[in-house]
Amino acid sequence: MPPTEAHPGTAGPPDADHVAHPSADPSADDTLDLHLPEELAALLALGEQHPGDTGDTGDLLDDLADWRPAATPAGRFQLVPVRLDRDLPLVARWMNDPAVAAFWELQGPDSVTADHLRAQLHGDGRSVPCLGVLDSTPMSYFEIYRADLDPLARHYPARPHDTGIHLLIGGAADRGRGLGTTLLRAVADLVLDHRPRCTRVIAEPDLRNTPSVSAFLAAGFRLSAEIDLPDKRAALMIRDRALRHVL
Repeated sequence: MPPTEAHPGTAGPPDADHVAHPSADPSADDTLDLHLPEELAALLALGEQHPGDTGDTGDLLDDLADWRPAATPAGRFQLVPVRLDRDLPLVARWMNDPAVAAFWELQGPDSVTADHLRAQLHGDGRSVPCLGVLDSTPMSYFEIYRADLDPLARHYPARPHDTGIHLLIGGAADRGRGLGTTLLRAVADLVLDHRPRCTRVIAEPDLRNTPSVSAFLAAGFRLSAEIDLPDKRAALMIRDRALRHVL
């Protein structure tokens, strides 16, 4: 269960302008080792066999790789799933930025970041690591994950298809100027636009990371509760579909 922005939320690492996330640390290993209930596994299998009958593509995150770009005040933004051979050096460099490492705790040789990414890339698809590409430039890292299937769900009243965000902004020059808020709102909107069964977008930044919590609030999330996760006391942030045009 990782973090949210290196300026700096699976109850994992970090938090939003550090937003360095995805989670209390919904460490990727813990996240991916969580087994699906037999009933849910059966439903997913049915969806894969008869997607037209169930409205389910069989993909836990509704084909994130095909999500269309979003227009934002900062430019054209798109989530691009990570490719290890192409993106590892960049993501590892970001993880070794002290501001990011303080929340994600993935500093060290490239192999540390590679193991973290590989656990998701070789998993069942409940967590997808992505580059955040702004006007054709990779400048942030996101993890979009099924919060209802994550260890985070043990710590709050999860609903089916709750979707979580972990985020870090790669360059120091992009932090501290409101860009985290812009990207968080854009990504939450992308989730709600492309995942019709998802009624809430979830994050859990460290309570001590006030810039991150502020960025979520400014992006239309509400502070639902304070929760104790394995590696931090977190702010449970929720963006409700029903309130997306109000907050």
